[in-house]
Amino acid sequence: MVFRPALFWGIMAGRITALEVQKKNKNRVNVYLDGEFAFGLPLMEAVRLHKGQWLTDEDIDRLKAADAYSRAMEAATRFLAVRPRSVAEVRRRLQRSHFDAATIERVIERLRELEYLDDEAFARYWVENRETFRPRGLRALRYELRQKGISNEIIERVLGTVEPTVSARAALLPKARRWKQLQWPEFRTKATQYLARRGFSYDVIRDTVVEVWQEVQGTLPDVND
Repeated sequence: MVFRPALFWGIMAGRITALEVQKKNKNRVNVYLDGEFAFGLPLMEAVRLHKGQWLTDEDIDRLKAADAYSRAMEAATRFLAVRPRSVAEVRRRLQRSHFDAATIERVIERLRELEYLDDEAFARYWVENRETFRPRGLRALRYELRQKGISNEIIERVLGTVEPTVSARAALLPKARRWKQLQWPEFRTKATQYLARRGFSYDVIRDTVVEVWQEVQGTLPDVND
Protein backbone atom coordinates (compact mmCIF):
# COMPACT_ATOMS: atom_id res chain seq x y z
CA MET A 1 0.00 0.00 0.00
CA VAL A 2 1.31 3.42 -0.94
CA PHE A 3 0.99 6.15 1.69
CA ARG A 4 -0.53 9.20 0.06
CA PRO A 5 -0.26 12.18 2.48
CA ALA A 6 -1.98 14.41 -0.08
CA LEU A 7 -5.23 12.61 0.75
CA PHE A 8 -5.27 14.62 3.96
CA TRP A 9 -5.15 17.89 2.01
CA GLY A 10 -6.94 17.03 -1.24
CA ILE A 11 -7.07 14.26 -3.80
CA MET A 12 -4.00 14.04 -6.08
CA ALA A 13 -3.51 12.09 -9.28
CA GLY A 14 -3.20 8.34 -8.81
CA ARG A 15 -3.92 4.88 -10.15
CA ILE A 16 -7.20 3.11 -9.43
CA THR A 17 -6.52 0.08 -7.27
CA ALA A 18 -10.12 -0.84 -6.40
CA LEU A 19 -13.73 0.02 -7.23
CA GLU A 20 -16.16 -1.18 -4.57
CA VAL A 21 -19.94 -0.87 -4.51
CA GLN A 22 -20.99 0.68 -1.22
CA LYS A 23 -22.72 -1.69 1.19
CA LYS A 24 -25.40 0.79 2.24
CA ASN A 25 -26.03 2.26 -1.21
CA LYS A 26 -25.73 -0.06 -4.20
CA ASN A 27 -25.98 2.93 -6.54
CA ARG A 28 -22.65 4.36 -5.34
CA VAL A 29 -19.08 3.15 -5.72
CA ASN A 30 -15.99 3.84 -3.60
CA VAL A 31 -12.90 4.65 -5.64
CA TYR A 32 -9.46 3.72 -4.25
CA LEU A 33 -6.30 5.31 -5.57
CA ASP A 34 -2.96 3.69 -4.78
CA GLY A 35 -4.61 1.58 -2.10
CA GLU A 36 -6.34 4.45 -0.29
CA PHE A 37 -10.00 5.48 -0.38
CA ALA A 38 -10.20 8.60 -2.53
CA PHE A 39 -13.86 9.48 -3.17
CA GLY A 40 -17.29 8.10 -3.91
CA LEU A 41 -19.14 8.20 -7.22
CA PRO A 42 -22.58 7.40 -8.62
CA LEU A 43 -22.61 3.97 -10.23
CA MET A 44 -23.35 5.50 -13.64
CA GLU A 45 -20.09 7.46 -13.45
CA ALA A 46 -18.05 4.63 -11.97
CA VAL A 47 -18.89 2.18 -14.77
CA ARG A 48 -16.61 4.23 -17.03
CA LEU A 49 -13.63 3.55 -14.78
CA HIS A 50 -11.50 0.42 -14.39
CA LYS A 51 -8.85 -0.95 -12.11
CA GLY A 52 -5.37 0.15 -13.12
CA GLN A 53 -6.61 3.36 -14.76
CA TRP A 54 -4.55 6.46 -14.09
CA LEU A 55 -6.54 9.52 -13.00
CA THR A 56 -5.06 12.99 -13.42
CA ASP A 57 -5.90 15.89 -11.15
CA GLU A 58 -8.27 17.14 -13.86
CA ASP A 59 -9.95 13.73 -14.07
CA ILE A 60 -10.48 13.70 -10.32
CA ASP A 61 -11.87 17.24 -10.28
CA ARG A 62 -14.30 16.30 -13.06
CA LEU A 63 -15.43 13.13 -11.27
CA LYS A 64 -15.88 14.93 -7.96
CA ALA A 65 -17.91 17.63 -9.69
CA ALA A 66 -20.11 14.94 -11.28
CA ASP A 67 -20.57 13.32 -7.87
CA ALA A 68 -21.51 16.64 -6.24
CA TYR A 69 -24.03 17.32 -8.99
CA SER A 70 -25.57 13.86 -8.65
CA ARG A 71 -25.89 14.15 -4.86
CA ALA A 72 -27.27 17.70 -5.07
CA MET A 73 -29.81 16.69 -7.70
CA GLU A 74 -30.93 13.76 -5.55
CA ALA A 75 -31.27 16.04 -2.50
CA ALA A 76 -33.25 18.60 -4.50
CA THR A 77 -35.66 16.07 -6.00
CA ARG A 78 -36.31 14.57 -2.55
CA PHE A 79 -37.06 18.08 -1.28
CA LEU A 80 -39.42 18.71 -4.20
CA ALA A 81 -41.21 15.39 -3.71
CA VAL A 82 -42.95 16.68 -0.57
CA ARG A 83 -44.57 19.73 -2.24
CA PRO A 84 -43.75 22.33 -4.89
CA ARG A 85 -40.91 24.67 -3.92
CA SER A 86 -39.59 28.04 -5.00
CA VAL A 87 -36.13 28.44 -6.48
CA ALA A 88 -34.99 30.20 -3.30
CA GLU A 89 -36.22 27.34 -1.11
CA VAL A 90 -34.26 24.78 -3.12
CA ARG A 91 -31.17 26.99 -3.15
CA ARG A 92 -31.31 27.45 0.64
CA ARG A 93 -31.76 23.72 1.22
CA LEU A 94 -28.72 22.86 -0.93
CA GLN A 95 -26.66 25.58 0.72
CA ARG A 96 -27.46 24.09 4.13
CA SER A 97 -26.21 20.76 2.78
CA HIS A 98 -22.90 22.49 1.93
CA PHE A 99 -22.94 22.08 -1.83
CA ASP A 100 -20.81 24.62 -3.66
CA ALA A 101 -22.42 27.53 -5.51
CA ALA A 102 -21.57 26.26 -9.00
CA THR A 103 -23.17 22.87 -8.31
CA ILE A 104 -26.28 24.47 -6.84
CA GLU A 105 -26.80 26.75 -9.83
CA ARG A 106 -26.26 23.85 -12.22
CA VAL A 107 -28.92 21.79 -10.42
CA ILE A 108 -31.37 24.71 -10.35
CA GLU A 109 -30.86 25.36 -14.07
CA ARG A 110 -31.55 21.69 -14.85
CA LEU A 111 -34.66 21.61 -12.65
CA ARG A 112 -35.95 24.69 -14.44
CA GLU A 113 -35.36 23.02 -17.80
CA LEU A 114 -37.36 20.02 -16.57
CA GLU A 115 -40.07 22.40 -15.30
CA TYR A 116 -39.71 21.09 -11.77
CA LEU A 117 -38.90 24.65 -10.67
CA ASP A 118 -41.05 27.59 -11.73
CA ASP A 119 -41.52 30.49 -9.33
CA GLU A 120 -44.73 31.74 -10.92
CA ALA A 121 -46.30 28.28 -10.91
CA PHE A 122 -45.18 27.89 -7.30
CA ALA A 123 -46.72 31.24 -6.31
CA ARG A 124 -50.03 30.26 -7.90
CA TYR A 125 -49.93 26.91 -6.11
CA TRP A 126 -49.23 28.65 -2.79
CA VAL A 127 -52.07 31.14 -3.17
CA GLU A 128 -54.56 28.51 -4.36
CA ASN A 129 -53.62 26.28 -1.43
CA ARG A 130 -54.18 29.15 0.99
CA GLU A 131 -57.49 30.06 -0.65
CA THR A 132 -58.68 26.47 -0.29
CA PHE A 133 -57.53 25.64 3.23
CA ARG A 134 -56.45 28.79 5.10
CA PRO A 135 -57.58 32.01 3.36
CA ARG A 136 -55.32 35.00 3.85
CA GLY A 137 -55.46 38.67 2.96
CA LEU A 138 -53.23 40.19 0.31
CA ARG A 139 -50.86 41.60 2.91
CA ALA A 140 -50.27 38.18 4.46
CA LEU A 141 -49.96 36.43 1.09
CA ARG A 142 -47.48 39.04 -0.12
CA TYR A 143 -45.37 38.56 2.99
CA GLU A 144 -45.42 34.75 2.72
CA LEU A 145 -44.39 34.79 -0.94
CA ARG A 146 -41.55 37.21 -0.26
CA GLN A 147 -40.33 34.84 2.47
CA LYS A 148 -40.25 32.14 -0.20
CA GLY A 149 -38.01 34.30 -2.36
CA ILE A 150 -40.60 35.16 -5.02
CA SER A 151 -39.95 38.38 -6.95
CA ASN A 152 -42.26 41.36 -6.49
CA GLU A 153 -43.18 41.23 -10.17
CA ILE A 154 -44.45 37.65 -9.90
CA ILE A 155 -46.17 38.35 -6.58
CA GLU A 156 -48.17 41.25 -7.94
CA ARG A 157 -49.11 39.34 -11.08
CA VAL A 158 -50.36 36.35 -9.10
CA LEU A 159 -52.12 38.37 -6.41
CA GLY A 160 -53.88 40.36 -9.11
CA THR A 161 -56.13 37.34 -9.61
CA VAL A 162 -57.20 37.16 -5.94
CA GLU A 163 -60.52 38.63 -4.78
CA PRO A 164 -59.90 39.66 -1.13
CA THR A 165 -63.58 39.90 -0.18
CA VAL A 166 -64.18 36.31 -1.28
CA SER A 167 -61.17 35.14 0.72
CA ALA A 168 -62.23 37.10 3.80
CA ARG A 169 -65.72 35.64 3.71
CA ALA A 170 -64.34 32.11 3.35
CA ALA A 171 -62.02 32.71 6.30
CA LEU A 172 -64.66 34.23 8.60
CA LEU A 173 -67.79 32.20 7.88
CA PRO A 174 -66.81 29.00 9.78
CA LYS A 175 -65.85 31.09 12.82
CA ALA A 176 -69.04 33.16 12.60
CA ARG A 177 -71.17 30.03 12.76
CA ARG A 178 -69.43 29.03 15.98
CA TRP A 179 -69.90 32.55 17.35
CA LYS A 180 -73.61 32.69 16.54
CA GLN A 181 -74.55 33.25 20.19
CA LEU A 182 -72.49 36.44 20.41
CA GLN A 183 -74.04 39.88 20.38
CA TRP A 184 -73.06 42.22 17.55
CA PRO A 185 -70.45 44.32 19.44
CA GLU A 186 -68.54 41.26 20.64
CA PHE A 187 -68.87 39.52 17.28
CA ARG A 188 -67.59 42.60 15.46
CA THR A 189 -64.54 42.81 17.72
CA LYS A 190 -63.64 39.13 17.47
CA ALA A 191 -64.26 38.97 13.72
CA THR A 192 -62.26 42.15 13.06
CA GLN A 193 -59.29 40.88 15.06
CA TYR A 194 -59.47 37.47 13.42
CA LEU A 195 -59.39 38.87 9.89
CA ALA A 196 -56.74 41.45 10.73
CA ARG A 197 -54.41 38.69 11.96
CA ARG A 198 -54.82 37.06 8.55
CA GLY A 199 -53.68 40.11 6.68
CA PHE A 200 -56.94 41.56 5.38
CA SER A 201 -57.28 45.30 4.88
CA TYR A 202 -59.60 47.45 7.00
CA ASP A 203 -62.03 48.11 4.15
CA VAL A 204 -62.36 44.41 3.36
CA ILE A 205 -62.76 43.55 7.05
CA ARG A 206 -65.44 46.19 7.67
CA ASP A 207 -67.66 45.05 4.81
CA THR A 208 -67.06 41.33 5.35
CA VAL A 209 -67.92 41.42 9.05
CA VAL A 210 -71.30 43.03 8.33
CA GLU A 211 -72.10 40.67 5.43
CA VAL A 212 -71.17 37.51 7.34
CA TRP A 213 -73.14 38.63 10.42
CA GLN A 214 -76.19 39.16 8.24
CA GLU A 215 -75.76 35.77 6.56
CA VAL A 216 -75.39 33.86 9.84
CA GLN A 217 -77.86 35.80 11.97
CA GLY A 218 -80.39 36.59 9.26
CA THR A 219 -80.65 40.23 10.37
CA LEU A 220 -78.72 43.41 9.80
CA PRO A 221 -76.49 44.48 12.71
CA ASP A 222 -77.04 47.71 14.52
CA VAL A 223 -73.93 49.44 13.23
CA ASN A 224 -74.46 52.27 15.72
CA ASP A 225 -74.06 49.86 18.62
